[in-house]
Amino acid sequence: MAAVLLALGVPLAVSLAAAQQQKVVVDRIDDTAYFAAMARSVMDTPEGPRDEGRTLSRELESYYGVYGIRAGVFLPGDTPLANAPETWFLPEAGEVRDAFEEALLSRRSHDPQQVWPWQRNRLVVASPVVRDGDVVAVVVTDSPTGEMRSRILYGWMVIAAGEFAAMLLAVGAALRLTGWVLRPVRVLDATTHAIASGALKSRVAAAGGPPELRRLARSFNEMADNVEDVLEQQRAFVADASHQLRNPLSALLLRIELLALELPEGNEEIASVQAEGKRLAQVLDDLLDLALAEHTAADLRLTDIGALTAERVAAWSPTAEAKGVELTGDCPATTAWVDPVALSSALDAVIDNAVKFTPEGERVEVAVASNGSTATVVVADHGPGLTDEELARVGDRFWRSGRHQNVKGSGLGLSISRALLSAGGGTIAYDHHEPHGLKVTVRVPRSET
Repeated sequence: MAAVLLALGVPLAVSLAAAQQQKVVVDRIDDTAYFAAMARSVMDTPEGPRDEGRTLSRELESYYGVYGIRAGVFLPGDTPLANAPETWFLPEAGEVRDAFEEALLSRRSHDPQQVWPWQRNRLVVASPVVRDGDVVAVVVTDSPTGEMRSRILYGWMVIAAGEFAAMLLAVGAALRLTGWVLRPVRVLDATTHAIASGALKSRVAAAGGPPELRRLARSFNEMADNVEDVLEQQRAFVADASHQLRNPLSALLLRIELLALELPEGNEEIASVQAEGKRLAQVLDDLLDLALAEHTAADLRLTDIGALTAERVAAWSPTAEAKGVELTGDCPATTAWVDPVALSSALDAVIDNAVKFTPEGERVEVAVASNGSTATVVVADHGPGLTDEELARVGDRFWRSGRHQNVKGSGLGLSISRALLSAGGGTIAYDHHEPHGLKVTVRVPRSET
């Protein structure tokens, strides 16, 4: 639109300037024709040229006094027949001289060059005085251009104002149009982010925007429905499989215990079978907990996470003391919008993991803090920590560090924690704890979102 307005405005401005100057030039031509007629009258009256000459001089002086335009009637030898002001004569060179010389050839001088508002040029027009086919004198006018340049500048300002108003109108129309087009795109973007954050029930209202975007919204909703159905089937399968396997596994463990009674006490094989069976039962329980965590909606409420964290630190202190690990907590009162049960379960998994991997004589520190719109619970240990490559994978299902395969666990605890927190808008992050160890940051919102 700016390019179109510029393409139209520049020629219009040039045309306006040319029209204003042409109007002035036409007026000067009329004036020179009038003075040329008076000059012929003077030269056609051989017995009374003095009175006619005085009349011509008075007309030129009046013309100069009213309009400020220098004018004169000059004979071919540069002799002034009449001129105003009386101190004005033909120069030796310049635009006035060129116009005079051209008029001596029995033709009116060419139109002067265009005068722009930033120039202080004068307009010179010369017309011949012809008698019996011969040029007997030349009428020359030398006009100031201040008033003309002011009119041109005013006209340009009107054009600029009109173009500016047209630009504002175009911008307003473009904003309305792009807003209408982009509004469903923004809704689609927000819904996509919500689904990626775990809110699988989010859908796009296909009510506005161009038909193509409305079709896209319907297709997106269909895709989201299909994805939710597939994930629901997956969760249901994991939950059902874990539940169905749990019963025969419990029966199998009971029979193994009965069989152990028939064998000599301290039999290593039967003890190994019992340990593996219990480990398998723990994995099935964790799978069932993970399926439930991903399926259950969060029961969000305003909670003092400082008090809740202090409670979990106190609950795990005996376990830490039994291992020779110091467990400390800095838990000031801090409110947040969370599911207390989910946060408790997540903290249990994180603190258990920290105590489990911290060697005897070291400590685990738990700190609660608030940061603007979020609150954090940081659990930092002084254990062996993880490498950068391991940090990228921690929290994945069934993943365990190759250095800790001998430590009891299923590799699902942190995955369950992440699922529990995500349902309520929380996050869990892992980082190095200098000089050694792992730092886990649980972040939850302080207000309802």
